[in-house]
Amino acid sequence: MSKSIPNEFRDLFAKRAYASLGTLRSDGWPQVTPVWCDVDGDSVIINAAKGRHQDNNIHNDARVAMIIMDPGNPYRYLEIRGRAVEVPGPLADAHLDRMAKKYLGTETYTYKQAGEVRVMYKIQAERVNGFSFPHAEHLSP
Repeated sequence: MSKSIPNEFRDLFAKRAYASLGTLRSDGWPQVTPVWCDVDGDSVIINAAKGRHQDNNIHNDARVAMIIMDPGNPYRYLEIRGRAVEVPGPLADAHLDRMAKKYLGTETYTYKQAGEVRVMYKIQAERVNGFSFPHAEHLSP
């Protein structure tokens, strides 16, 4: 059963907040990768290139964990654990351009390699944990 993303943490997806995505390698070791992310209802959307570590790991084992930290307060974060499901169809390139606008301030993603195929994953949350240390503004680096 999919869990809801708490309303008090939805603003993280409107910010330029990077996520750390944990996947499992085929040998069982975890791998963590910084990713851009978006939200669609109660699912987190990420974008990857086919054949890269995140893509291969998710195809091997769909279980993932991620944390999204508030860029203005590192003591405020949202942790999500769940399963990643590939979103079929040609939407990945348009999604990557939207993410480039959010994270790079450009209209399109200009770093795509020749022959690179993009894929979107929808992370269906099975566990959600948000944390915010009260009045942590003075603790930020």
